[in-house]
Amino acid sequence: MSDNVADISNMIIEKLLANPKVPRDINGDSKIVEDLAFDSLAVMNFVMEIEDELDVSVPLDKLADIRTINDLTLCLHSLKAEQS
Repeated sequence: MSDNVADISNMIIEKLLANPKVPRDINGDSKIVEDLAFDSLAVMNFVMEIEDELDVSVPLDKLADIRTINDLTLCLHSLKAEQS
């Protein structure tokens, strides 16, 4: 998998859409807690799944600032770039 922003965003959205409880009309601006109805535990579990996929770890201080799918995408892209 490529580590560019579009590929990371597509991967996140595909994984979210695998959950039947997630609305079908999500996009990068969708708010993870408000629009997807994820509680803090669900967010942590989802982020851990993405971390495993991308082989990165999102620090808790950065995770606290993530509100939308785009926020998560940019955070993961930045972390992957730091690894390179």
